[in-house]
Amino acid sequence: MTTLMQERPEDGPAIETLIDASFGGDRFKKTVYKFRDGVPPVPELCFVAYDRGRLVGSLRFWPILIAGKTEAILLGPLAVDGSRRGQGIGAALMWHGLAEAQRQGHRIVILVGDYDYYVKFGFRREPCVRLDLPGWVDRKRFLARALVPGAVDNLAGMIGKWVPAAERPRDVA
Repeated sequence: MTTLMQERPEDGPAIETLIDASFGGDRFKKTVYKFRDGVPPVPELCFVAYDRGRLVGSLRFWPILIAGKTEAILLGPLAVDGSRRGQGIGAALMWHGLAEAQRQGHRIVILVGDYDYYVKFGFRREPCVRLDLPGWVDRKRFLARALVPGAVDNLAGMIGKWVPAAERPRDVA
């Protein structure tokens, strides 16, 4: 039986092994990894799946900013052990993670991933039409989902690395 739980510090090495097997070492060259460099994931939104004492899945969310001011979270990576794909572990992690993110008051989730997989979780391309990333991305894989009705309407601007509110520039009127 598969059990979902919040990620613990001791899960780190197994998660890294799983992500390496799923995405390889080249993943660090991808645009979305720029947002993760030096920024920890949201600890309350990091989940793992275990089956018979073995880690078989992982999901993390990272804080980001849109246009330097709109707070959002970046989903990923979602990784499932290769021998366990197609068994619903990824979907269980996704539904659990999205529900928890919504419960915690997050409004917007962004990701770069397979449209055909993520559309069933409510992700769409349309909200990303006026969004940009600081590097190349396959626009067909650039997706967003509102956790609050209307939250992704009229999004525009560059997606950037998380900066704590106290360190953000203030608008001067």
